[in-house]
Amino acid sequence: MRKTARENAFKLTFEQLINETKNEITYNALTSGLNEEDKRFFDTLIDGVASEKDFLSKTIAGFARGFALERIYKIDLAILLIASYEILFLPDVPDKVSVNEAVELAKTYSTDNSPAFINGVLASVIKEKENILNERNED
Repeated sequence: MRKTARENAFKLTFEQLINETKNEITYNALTSGLNEEDKRFFDTLIDGVASEKDFLSKTIAGFARGFALERIYKIDLAILLIASYEILFLPDVPDKVSVNEAVELAKTYSTDNSPAFINGVLASVIKEKENILNERNED
């Protein structure tokens, strides 16, 4: 189920934000229960976030009004990285699904204020999606 793959990708992304390295033991544990299709989705998210991390971080920082990137909770940042990647680079995932799943992750793993914060940042990403991608392609 993509929901589980997404949640596990969030967990590994969070760990990588803390440890700044990919832990094979964690990777194996998080993918062991996934079917092949969900494992591919998991890998797409992990590899995509890793390759686009600087771009995604810059995008998130631009819409996190009042928060420097360093001040965003690592849990929230991991959620935002996954959801922003989906919104910007995975056209087969509806934007609403990415936002809803991100908000649910925030409700489960983060603070009471996090769902609204994440929803606001992602709404801005969706609103400016075309401009964000055009700007990226110009660089």
